[in-house]
Amino acid sequence: MPDRPKNLDVVALTVDLPELKLSRGQVGTIVESLAASVFEVEFCDDDGRTYALLSLRADQLMVLHYKPSEGA
Repeated sequence: MPDRPKNLDVVALTVDLPELKLSRGQVGTIVESLAASVFEVEFCDDDGRTYALLSLRADQLMVLHYKPSEGA
């Protein structure tokens, strides 16, 4: 079962959003939970400048992990 996203999770887009110039795989951070499956996600450049801040559905995101899970 996929992880349920939560505030401050690092996530990647699972879809292209060409109208916003965002591509699948771009990495952002969840900054707020707006509804059961809707999140405000901030995308920043390497210098920490925000280049996109938008509401996305959970099915448009994948939670990223930086260490093995306890059950793995």
